[in-house]
Amino acid sequence: MTKSPFFSQEHEDFRLKVRKFAEEQVRPVAAELDQKEQFSVELTKAMGKLGLFGVNIPVEYGGRGMDYRSLVLGVEEIARVDGSQAATLAAHNSLGIGPVYMFGTEAQKKSLIPRLTSGDHTWAFALTEPNAGSDAMGTDTRAELVNGQWVINGEKIFISNAASPMSLGSTIQAITGEKNGKKLLSTIIVESSTPGYVSERITNKMMWRAADTGKLQFDNVKVPEENLLGELGKGGRQMLETLDSGRLTIGAMGLGLARGAFEMAQQYATKRQQFGKPIKHFQAIAFKLADMAVKIELAANTLYNAVWRKDNGLPFGKEAAMAKLYTSEIAREVADEAIQIHGAYGLVRDSDIERFYRDQRILQIGEGTSEILRLVISRHIDK
Repeated sequence: MTKSPFFSQEHEDFRLKVRKFAEEQVRPVAAELDQKEQFSVELTKAMGKLGLFGVNIPVEYGGRGMDYRSLVLGVEEIARVDGSQAATLAAHNSLGIGPVYMFGTEAQKKSLIPRLTSGDHTWAFALTEPNAGSDAMGTDTRAELVNGQWVINGEKIFISNAASPMSLGSTIQAITGEKNGKKLLSTIIVESSTPGYVSERITNKMMWRAADTGKLQFDNVKVPEENLLGELGKGGRQMLETLDSGRLTIGAMGLGLARGAFEMAQQYATKRQQFGKPIKHFQAIAFKLADMAVKIELAANTLYNAVWRKDNGLPFGKEAAMAKLYTSEIAREVADEAIQIHGAYGLVRDSDIERFYRDQRILQIGEGTSEILRLVISRHIDK
């Protein structure tokens, strides 16, 4: 593997460690889990035990004390083999642990994060609602402070890591008041064992069929006032900062998926023969592979530059949006060309590329649609 200017030898060693895990433990069961729509507690715990939960979190909270580049590499390598397991990993780290670490009090971090880095639990970031998707400020869920307790009522949908037996709870964005006629949005930590907290798994998905995606309902859910995460009324800002970092891990999923699809296309083009020779020797196929390789190289450099900026304390919001937009778009393009190279064999469930083709579709929607990301980028370059 060619040494990258963005990564140290420690990074590359970590990449190879995760790749070995993905090949030996994830690949053999990925297709079956997808077909059965089965969330794997065993694989999720194994990722935790490998140190993939809290990669970039300090050791004092149970993390590995590495950087965000390490997390991105870990997600990329899992996504190279299976989108469902990569989704579990990315969401738990960037959306689950991330906000608690960034905005939590010392007491909140010491109480919650070690349980989330252990590999025994997952955590969700409950933002999306039936009427609040791209318009995250359209939140309807409410939290009222009554006698020192937050009383929460509302619902959330399409929440990653929200409904499996491993889900310990979620960080909920809710309306906590109004100021000058505008909603005050705050985030509140709520464990799933709290009375009135109801989760339901969403099934029959086209993609990430082995990942945990759920609906949440809150019926007079009561938690202590100190479960407020960060400052009152700062939930919108927390959400935006969380999504900036989360876009890097979704970018890693797009890059990893593209790498995996490209490798499958290469392998198939080598063994598949027509007119007496491997199809990779026909210019039409060779040029497809060349274009795919170029797109992957550009996507990698775009993503790695963005996460390098984050690790070095530089502004990275624009770069993260660009990376997520581009990696999700090339994941679609590379997966589509890989299907074309496979021909009819790529259209059946027995072919892994069929699963990759389905899994890529969410990447242009989750954590900022391609349309919203173009809006975000345009506002950055307009400043």
